[in-house]
Amino acid sequence: MSVNNFTYSKSGLSLTESCEGCRCEAYQDVSGVWTIGYGHTGPDVHAGLCITEQQAEDLLAHDISGSAAFVNQAVTVPLTQDEFDGLVDFVFNIGTGAFAKSTMLADLNASNFTAAAAQFQLWDHAGGKVVAALLQRRNEEAQLFEAAQPATAPAETETTQSVPA
Repeated sequence: MSVNNFTYSKSGLSLTESCEGCRCEAYQDVSGVWTIGYGHTGPDVHAGLCITEQQAEDLLAHDISGSAAFVNQAVTVPLTQDEFDGLVDFVFNIGTGAFAKSTMLADLNASNFTAAAAQFQLWDHAGGKVVAALLQRRNEEAQLFEAAQPATAPAETETTQSVPA
């Protein structure tokens, strides 16, 4: 049984929809991959393909469920909802195969959340080039992931007591 059993939150889904945008006519992404809807790819996507907004939402729900299931299965340490959501968007974008082999997953499963969070920024390339939109997305994923991290404890302050006169 998995340590985590989350479902993707509305906050996470909003991040994915915002980063992907919805395009109801197939297009080639920056790497030349045929894509439609909210980042859906696969052998069913080809030039000239058009879908409705509802079909795009259905494809996203199906695709994101696979990413969510993979994060629940692959991450062997307890996560928070925000950590899970940041990871699901990341996995949705880079793919389960890349995540399975990533340093990020190794860091997570070693409970090194700080090192794992630093890995987001390294995944900002497509087609061998830095892509500003990917860097922005990684920043948003990392911000969501790190929202669950406890803030550094404030320095202890000296307290002063009043002495009655």
